[in-house]
Amino acid sequence: MHPTLATGLRQRRRDLAYLTVEGAHWFESLALLVIVLVLLPLLALSVGWLAVPRVVGLLYSSADRARTRSGRFRRTAVPLRRTDLTGPFTVKEQAGLAAAPATRRDLVWLLFHIAVAPVCAVLAPGLALGAVLYTLTPAYWWAFAPRAPVTYAFEVTSWPLAFATAGIGLVYGALAWGLIPWMAGRVSAASLALLRPGRSTQLAQRVDALSASRAAALDTHSAELRRIERDLHDGAQNRLVGVVMMLGLARRALENDPAGALPFLDRAQASATEALAGLRAVVHDIYPPVLDELGLEGAAASLTSRCAVPSALRTVGLRRAPAAVESAAYFVVAEALTNVVKHSGAHHVDVVLRTDSTLDEDVLVIEVSDDGRGGASLASRGTGLVGIARRVAAFEGTLTVDSPTGGPTTVKAELPCAY
Repeated sequence: MHPTLATGLRQRRRDLAYLTVEGAHWFESLALLVIVLVLLPLLALSVGWLAVPRVVGLLYSSADRARTRSGRFRRTAVPLRRTDLTGPFTVKEQAGLAAAPATRRDLVWLLFHIAVAPVCAVLAPGLALGAVLYTLTPAYWWAFAPRAPVTYAFEVTSWPLAFATAGIGLVYGALAWGLIPWMAGRVSAASLALLRPGRSTQLAQRVDALSASRAAALDTHSAELRRIERDLHDGAQNRLVGVVMMLGLARRALENDPAGALPFLDRAQASATEALAGLRAVVHDIYPPVLDELGLEGAAASLTSRCAVPSALRTVGLRRAPAAVESAAYFVVAEALTNVVKHSGAHHVDVVLRTDSTLDEDVLVIEVSDDGRGGASLASRGTGLVGIARRVAAFEGTLTVDSPTGGPTTVKAELPCAY
């Protein structure tokens, strides 16, 4: 086969696959439209507003998948949308979410997709299948009984009619050769145009995200400094004071009773050893050396192996990330496991680490699931989730907590790796 023809066939197979997949997602879009239409009259009641974040989340998820499909087809980088819909929301916030530009944009795309997807699902495969069947008619029409001949636009009962049918197949083939790539290009371009926010909107979102992440980074930094100061004051500093006191007592003992100085020196040495261990622990909490030695997977394995609750670690396509991101992921796992031990009453914990690749960036995903009593919330104080959320937000990441009363609980953190 000629290389140009082979390349054209591969491209059209790709175009056909994209259109067929979009057609298959028509059912998803139609179901989502039905949900939106059912929700509209319920907005007159409070229960309708309570459902707005959930429905908007479904709309955003469906639109994001369409953006990813279209971006992958066009080999175009699609920015990752990060919208926290975990709530809780006030009525004003719910109304703002329903009227947000992103929501209106996704609803317009939804209507477009519902109108276009059936055409994609029927016309593109129909042209391709018709081209094949009609063109190959001379190869098999004679095998059918005269009482049940091959029938397309007309009954094929002779060789002239068979070749006429093959001619129609060539016309179908020509139409498919030209229309399928044109349809795929128009549908993908329109989807991206409808779903991609304007330049000003992107810049505003980026500024908001950077402002939020900067504030979270400053909060995290301040909290870390206070923790380090507290650990040094309560640990190493007290022990070093003890060392100074023991050395002073030993010095006086040497002047009067040299043999009596030995116990003080032994106690000073023990206090110095404890102070050194405390300093090492503080340094370890700033950046664990195990990350450099074993990487994130090995470091997480050491955490799960030391956890008081039986734990299992699973990695899926995990890639190396920037040191700051891996350090944050390590502490997310450590704090989540500590939270499980202190508050969940769980009997087992599953930790999953994976790297999700998009056209725009890699995202490090951490999931910690336990079979405990549940009821955890980002609004809960003293559970450690606030600290995890602050640490994740410093990297413009997202944290979601799924913890119904009675369990199970899943804490999922997503950390962008483009740093």
